[in-house]
Amino acid sequence: MTSEDLKKLFLGQTLFRLDAILAPRLVPILYVTGLAGLLLWAVTLLFARFGRSFGDGLWGLLEIFVFGLLWLIALRIICEVLLVFFKAHEAEVRAVGLSRSSASLLEEVRDAISDIADEDAAPPSRSAPSAVDAPAKSTRSRPKVKRTARRSPPAKPAPPRKDGA
Repeated sequence: MTSEDLKKLFLGQTLFRLDAILAPRLVPILYVTGLAGLLLWAVTLLFARFGRSFGDGLWGLLEIFVFGLLWLIALRIICEVLLVFFKAHEAEVRAVGLSRSSASLLEEVRDAISDIADEDAAPPSRSAPSAVDAPAKSTRSRPKVKRTARRSPPAKPAPPRKDGA
């Protein structure tokens, strides 16, 4: 993360918008903060132990190596688990964002009514099929599905037959 990203994060509207997920962007900051805390702990422990005695300082070095390595591994695992968790739920967040449509229920009902009215207004032609229409029509007929809302997909036309009938 650059300083531009941090400025945009803390000074922009990203912090106050709830439609954007902020936590995956904060995991690297958590990792760097954890590393800085681990380094600060190691330096403080080193000077405190060597301040008491040289032998105590050598044990302090061993303690820093063992516990520092364990805490470093634990910090890395925690950050990776957080990133995997957010990555796994990213698809669900996208699905929730896509399900929120800008159209209101009233608009959807209005569109469904106009679709039904258009289907009823155009009566099916009872004339004999012409030679031009014959190749396009199929002998198999599919039942018409009436759309009840904008979200329901339109009925798919029957695929043309390959035998030319």
